[in-house]
Parts: sequence; structure tokens; C-alpha cells
Amino acid sequence: MRIGTWNLDCRLPTALHVSKLEEQKCDIWLLTEVNPKWVALDGRICEFHCHLSTSVMARGQYWAAVLSQKPFTPQRDPHPASAFAVVDECNFCASILPWRGSGGEFPWTGATHAERTEAAISQLLTELPKENLVWGGDWNHSLVGAEVAGSKGGRSALLKAIESLKLSVPTAELMHRKDICNAIDHIGVPQNWSIKSAKRIPADGLSDHDAYVIDVDVP
Repeated sequence: MRIGTWNLDCRLPTALHVSKLEEQKCDIWLLTEVNPKWVALDGRICEFHCHLSTSVMARGQYWAAVLSQKPFTPQRDPHPASAFAVVDECNFCASILPWRGSGGEFPWTGATHAERTEAAISQLLTELPKENLVWGGDWNHSLVGAEVAGSKGGRSALLKAIESLKLSVPTAELMHRKDICNAIDHIGVPQNWSIKSAKRIPADGLSDHDAYVIDVDVP
């Protein structure tokens, strides 16, 4: 299975954006900050079945979306900044977690960044299944190295969640745009899945985030 994640930064879709998505030949995309103009009249994005978060962000973009080559069963949002769907009995969740300057307005709660991250993760852990889960998106935290986008407390809560959900995160050692820190966009898969590859896909000029793609063998 090939799984990708990409923060589209609310950009309008162009031929270059579509080409970037299609050339990766992913089975699943976990997208974040999706401009509504990406969604076709039939509800699809680039011929993918698409499930969008119910809530939208300040600029009108969807927080998250799950795209699948195969039909799926949409599920209720486990958090307003997440989208969740089931494909072939596998659970796929795309999420945005609080960034350092996110503030405490909806959908975040808490006085500090760490508290806002902990609250979001706590709600996700209550809602997400503990088996056959793929969780990814813009987590706004590096899992190793310097912390640029998030906070140490937020990272600690995120690492505990990854352990609790028994996930492996092959994007952890990859780098963020311009190598300013390790990746903050991630894909976590069950620990019993075999990870074949993980790579960053440069997307300069198309978004303020690069895309990330992994290949896995599913038992």
C-alpha cells in the first residue's frame, strides 16, 4: 500500500498540483488544509473518493480529508480538525494538530500550546480505534531533533499517543521544507506493518509544505 500526506495550504488546484498528486500513485492520501475548489461536482478529488472534515478553517478550507482509490465508509470526525474513513477494514484518519501560534479559539482549548495539543490528542484517543489505524497529517511537531512548529510538551503528548496507538512513524527521520527541522507532517501505521520506504516529495511553489509518501506491506 502507498500512502501520502500533504498540507495543501488552501491553495487553488492547478495542473501542477494535480500532477503532483497523481504521479505519486498513492492508494490513500491524508490531506490537510484543502481548498473547497479541489472538490469536483461528484464529490471526488482527482478521481479519488473523498471524505472531508465537517469543520473548516479561517480561510474556508477544510481542515482535513481522506482520499482513497477504493470506495470507503465515512466516519464522524474524531476531532473538528480531523477526517476519518474506513477502507477495506483499515481505519484512516487525517488530522491537523495545534501549531505554535494557533491560539485558544475553536477547535483548540487550553491556555498554552502544550495544553491545546494535549486536549486535541486526548479527544482523538477517545474516538480513534486502537487497531488497524493509519493516522497522519500535519501534526505541527517534529518527533526528533529541534522543535520549531510545536512545543516540547506537545511533542511529549504526541509521542505518548503514538505509543498508546502502537504506531510506527516512518516520516519521523525525514526533513521539513528547507531542512529547517525534521518533518512535521507525518504518517503513522500499525507496528506490525512492514515499512518499505518513506520519502519527502518537494512541492516548492505549490504549498508551504512538502508532501510525504510511504510504501508499506499490510499483513
